[in-house]
Amino acid sequence: MSDISIRKTGRAGRITLTRPKALNAVTYEMCLAIEDALDAWRDDDEVALVIIDAEGDKAFSAGGDIQKLYETGRAGDFAYGQRFWADEYRLNAKIREYSKPYVAFMQGFTMGGGVGISCHGSHRIVCENSQVAMPECGIGLVPDVGGSLMLAQAPGRLGEYLGITTTRMGPADAIMGGFADSYAPQEMWPELIGKLEETGDTDAIEAAQQVPPDGALAAQQAQIDAHFGGETLADILTSLRNDDSEFAGRALKALSRGSPLAMACAVETTHRLRRPGTTIRDALELEYRFTYRAMEYGDFLEGIRAAVIDKDRSPKWQHDLDNPPSLAATKMLMPLGKDKLTFD
Repeated sequence: MSDISIRKTGRAGRITLTRPKALNAVTYEMCLAIEDALDAWRDDDEVALVIIDAEGDKAFSAGGDIQKLYETGRAGDFAYGQRFWADEYRLNAKIREYSKPYVAFMQGFTMGGGVGISCHGSHRIVCENSQVAMPECGIGLVPDVGGSLMLAQAPGRLGEYLGITTTRMGPADAIMGGFADSYAPQEMWPELIGKLEETGDTDAIEAAQQVPPDGALAAQQAQIDAHFGGETLADILTSLRNDDSEFAGRALKALSRGSPLAMACAVETTHRLRRPGTTIRDALELEYRFTYRAMEYGDFLEGIRAAVIDKDRSPKWQHDLDNPPSLAATKMLMPLGKDKLTFD
C-alpha cells in the first residue's frame, strides 16, 4: 500500500505513514493494515517491539481522511462512517492494550485520528515542532479515537479546556497533558530508531530523552481549573463571561468557533470518564454513541463543509452559545442498544 509502509527491521515491527503531502491523514485502509500488522506481530517472536513514525516534517498525522466520510454522509449513507469509526476504535483499543512496547515518534501535527494511532502507545516521543491536539469540536465531532480518556485523565480541568477550545499542545504541554512521555530533538530520532530496531529494547528511549522547552499550560492551570470546572458547557461559558482577563477572552473566542452540540457532549464525556476504573473500551463505547449519530443528527457534515469542502470557515451550527444544548446533547450520548460498539 503506497500510503503506508509495513515491514520488519531487526527486532522491530515497523509502520511508517507515507502520505506527507496529505499530512499523513489516516485512511480506512491504513487503519485496517495497521491492525493486521499488530495481529501478526503479537505472537511473532522476532518482533520485540513496534515502532510507528511518518514521512515529512509537517505532520506525524493531522487526522483521519474525512473526504469519503463527507461524501457518503451527504449521500445519506451513514453506515460507511459508522463502520469506519467502529473499526478505527477497535484499532485504538488494540494499541492501548497491546502486549508489546508500541513506540510512536510524533513530529509536527498529531491530531484527531493521528492521536488514536500514536498516543495510546506505551512510549510516545515528541520533538521541538510537535503540535498535539484534539480539534474535533471544530468540525462537529467530540474528541474521539480514545482521546476522551486522555482528556479525562489530564491534570485538573485540562481535559475540558483542551477538548472544547481545541488548543494545540507543544512538546512540554503534550507531556503534561498525558499525550506524550518523552522529548528528544528530531535530529536524534534516526539514531534512536536504529538502536530500537537493533536491540528491541526501549531503554534507549530513556537514554536519549531531554528536557523540553517550557510549555504554556502549567502557567495557565489555575485559570483553567477555575473556569472549566463547571458541570456543563453553560457553566463554563458563564464563568468565562464574568472575567475580563486576556485568558478568558481567548478562551471565549476559541469556543465561538466550535459546534455547541459537540462541545456540550465533550464536557459531559470528560466528566463521565473521570470516574475511577474507566478503561479505553469505556471511552470508545461512549464516543461511538456520538459518532454513530454524528452525520444524521449532529453537526459533522456542516462542520466538514465549512472547514474542508467550501472552506468558508462559517459553519451554520444547529445551536448557539447563548442557549447551549442540553437535551440534544443527552440524546447524542444515549446508549445504542443493539448497535453498541463491540471489540470483536
